[in-house]
Amino acid sequence: MRLLKSKLFALLLCLVLIASFAAGCGNKEANKGAQESTPTQTNGGKADSQNYKVYLITMDQMDQHWVNVDKGCRQAVSELGNIDYKWLAPDVKDDAKQIECINNAVAGGADAILLAANGPVAVQSALEEAQAAGVKIVYVDSPADFPAIQTLATDNKAAGKTAGEEMLKALEAAGIKEGKIGVISVNAATASTVAREEGFREALKGSSFEVLETQYCDGDAAKSKDAAANFITQGCVGLFGANEGSTVGIGNAIKEAGKNVIGVGFDKSDAILNLIKEGYLLCTMAQNPEVMGYEGVKTAAKALNGEETGHEFIDTGVSVITKDDVK
Repeated sequence: MRLLKSKLFALLLCLVLIASFAAGCGNKEANKGAQESTPTQTNGGKADSQNYKVYLITMDQMDQHWVNVDKGCRQAVSELGNIDYKWLAPDVKDDAKQIECINNAVAGGADAILLAANGPVAVQSALEEAQAAGVKIVYVDSPADFPAIQTLATDNKAAGKTAGEEMLKALEAAGIKEGKIGVISVNAATASTVAREEGFREALKGSSFEVLETQYCDGDAAKSKDAAANFITQGCVGLFGANEGSTVGIGNAIKEAGKNVIGVGFDKSDAILNLIKEGYLLCTMAQNPEVMGYEGVKTAAKALNGEETGHEFIDTGVSVITKDDVK
């Protein structure tokens, strides 16, 4: 009997030890599973399984120029693979609407914003709030008066000067030695177009040509056409358009008037290229919007990863497109 009790006690002890061992392994596996389910925190605290949110905010949705900036952004996004990307823009150039886009991006959890500022001052408060929320700011095409990681844009004053020099050469070739020149731009605040106008006027300074007061048409092609028609009625021998809509407007006005007026503009779109091909525009200063978007996203990604982003200003270049370049 005593022997039987001893055997039963030994068996019970074995069962208890086995159960304890099994429970210990179970806890270890549970802990292991918990560690594996927690994403590794890298890139400034961002989980590996999460993407960065990057927004492009342009002046409007009208111009093909912005479509091409977006195209460059999307190419960079496809290469990087860890970016959630969205393009926001007002339907027309409007400071209040652009501010709303910035606020919406911040509310949407933006990690970085690529901005083409409609006006250098109006968006400052919105950018201050964005920066306070930890959002990285990169400028494409046109900066605001607020610090940013980098600006990727054309050297607009130099390009405007080139436009003026091209016009002078064409007027000289046509035997036109004096006359009035009309300028059509977006507004008196947008940094990029203001610089283009300055460069253009600098090229004409000291010549026998009179550059008239600039007409601002918000980059709208129809408004620009009407303003250009008025310039032609005043006897202008040359017209300069400081952006895509302005250039389309002056080209269409020259086409409609049937007058021998030298038209020089900015940006590259199907409409502008057709007007050059048909001979109603002499040339256009073609920017590289795809480069702005592509490199802008790459810069934002580097900044979010804590990497060096290089120079504060990157000149994305410009090319003079004439009839010889249009097929």
